[in-house]
Amino acid sequence: MKSMYEMIHAFPAQLEEAILIASQSKVQKHVHSIQNVFISGMGGSGIGGDFVCTLVKDLCKVPVVVGKAYEAPAWIDKNSLVIISSYSGNTEETISTFKEILNSGAKIVCIASGGEIIKLANENNLDVIRVPAGWSSPRACLGYSLVAQLYVMVALDLTDARFISELPQVIQRLQSESSDIIEKAKQLAAVLQNKMIVIYSTNRIEPVAVRFRQQINENGKMLCWHHVIPEMNHNELVGWRWNQPAMAVLFLRNSDDHIRNQARIELTKEIVSHYAASVIEIYSKGNSLFERSLYLVHLLDYSSVFLADYNKIDATEVRVIDFLKDELSKI
Repeated sequence: MKSMYEMIHAFPAQLEEAILIASQSKVQKHVHSIQNVFISGMGGSGIGGDFVCTLVKDLCKVPVVVGKAYEAPAWIDKNSLVIISSYSGNTEETISTFKEILNSGAKIVCIASGGEIIKLANENNLDVIRVPAGWSSPRACLGYSLVAQLYVMVALDLTDARFISELPQVIQRLQSESSDIIEKAKQLAAVLQNKMIVIYSTNRIEPVAVRFRQQINENGKMLCWHHVIPEMNHNELVGWRWNQPAMAVLFLRNSDDHIRNQARIELTKEIVSHYAASVIEIYSKGNSLFERSLYLVHLLDYSSVFLADYNKIDATEVRVIDFLKDELSKI
């Protein structure tokens, strides 16, 4: 079984493979006009939907909503696109949602490596993008789900092909800067070790912040939280009033963020630096929001593994989640 470090190191290669898989998949046009998009997925499979929702919002002319629950929205109908995303194909919340919308008339595309979701898709003659099985940690398969979901959006004319065309440049940067990314990740993990981590970003890259929070939870076995600017300036900022020697605050930044948000970040940094043990900034790299987002994802994924190393724990182990699933299966 591959270590988490090996799986993260393979992310650029996974993106390359994901392009090939998506390009060879067939997504049939829908007989009705698509007026809304619903993406259903949990955990490592659901985060791909968060990225898609954020990336296409300035291009897609219809609303895109991500669902992470058992229920499907009541508005799903024949004018909806539903993307069902589950790496294992056996995620119970996603299967529940899938079954709810099977008879809605919606255009349904399933992304999975196997399991009940592929079985149901085949039984109902639905479009499937089948990703490779064998990865022990679905959270390490972001490349597969993200590229597949973007491909579906492009195939159904809901966004243009820029994301697909940008991928080779993204992959090239991650590969050529691998040593630098790993070194930065080690330095970041060293600062974050033994701290309660608070992650702040603008709303443009909130999925990156969510992804890092989840990786800290699962790989590092640590609690943390995140919030976005400008929203946190209207509430959470007031909570920074007492010394917090156990806290490290990480700001995720883009050089092209809205000028007012850049000013807000500088002021927020000044305020929290009076109370937190450490305040760190990580700037993205790239020529597009897509490239900058995946650069940060790769760096921060590595950092979560180094946190696990510092904590002397196995980054792949998620026994408490396995326990929860086993107990739920008895109910």
